Amino acid sequence: MKKKVSSLLSLCMRAHKLVSGENACEIALQSTDAKLILIAEDASEGTIKKFKNKAFYYKVPVVFCGSRDEISKAIGKENRVVVAVTDSGFAGGLLKNMEVGGCLN
Repeated sequence: MKKKVSSLLSLCMRAHKLVSGENACEIALQSTDAKLILIAEDASEGTIKKFKNKAFYYKVPVVFCGSRDEISKAIGKENRVVVAVTDSGFAGGLLKNMEVGGCLN
C-alpha cells in the first residue's frame, strides 16, 4: 500500500469519516453513508463476494488494496479486512491516489 493511501486512511479514521469491520461496513452501506469500500487483498472469498455484491447493489465503489495488516496499521485497529469511507472528499482523494499507485482492481 502506498504511503499516501495509508496516510489518508489514517486521517479518515481520526476525522471519524471511516468505519471498520464487517458489521459496521454493512450498516454504512445499507444506510447509504458509505462512499467507498476498501477490502484487503488477503480477505476471504466469502467476504469479498458479500461486499462486492452489496456495494454493487448500493452503487458504491469497491477497491482492493493492501493486506489486512497494512489496513489495520493505517487505521490503528487490529485485524481489519473491510473499511468504509463515509466522506465523499476522502473517498475521492483515496481513489485518486490509488489510481496513481496501481491499487485499483
